[in-house]
Amino acid sequence: MAKKESTKEIILKTATCLFQRQGYHGTGLNQIIEESGAPKGSIYYHFPNGKEEIALEAIHQMKRDILERAQEDLSGGETAAEAFQFYINKIASIFDHPKTMEGLSIGLIASEISSTHENLRLACEAAFMDWQALYVNKLKAYGMETEKAEELGLTITALIEGACTLSATHKNGDPLRVIGKQLPLLLS
Repeated sequence: MAKKESTKEIILKTATCLFQRQGYHGTGLNQIIEESGAPKGSIYYHFPNGKEEIALEAIHQMKRDILERAQEDLSGGETAAEAFQFYINKIASIFDHPKTMEGLSIGLIASEISSTHENLRLACEAAFMDWQALYVNKLKAYGMETEKAEELGLTITALIEGACTLSATHKNGDPLRVIGKQLPLLLS
């Protein structure tokens, strides 16, 4: 039997989806309350510092979710290229269903708050660094030298983030699939 979600979890899940779709500035507390179905007072009970606190927890949640999925998706493949292609194609499939785009990256919120909300910027930076570290470790596990793995870890992070933005704009995962096709050239 599945555990029932707490009010805090429902608020956070709703806010996370809204931040991913609409960004930080495009998402208001009233919309979070309305879409979560939570009583207004529960927002301030669970998140006394308001919207910024909700966004901070949402970024941490997105980081954990993406790390978990990436760890799983990158665990297969005979080569690094195969593992990363599988992973990127899984991300691409999410963009093929724009109404159900959950668990996407934090690129929208990161670009939006980088010069205005230092706590959120630092949380986004930490998320990107953790994803990049995972990629580096996977590349090294496939026998790549540390320096090259670090450079490619950053490159892959940037490629995925950029392709996620393009995929959201195109409303399909094709930009990510193109990245996946080009990875064997980068990883050879």
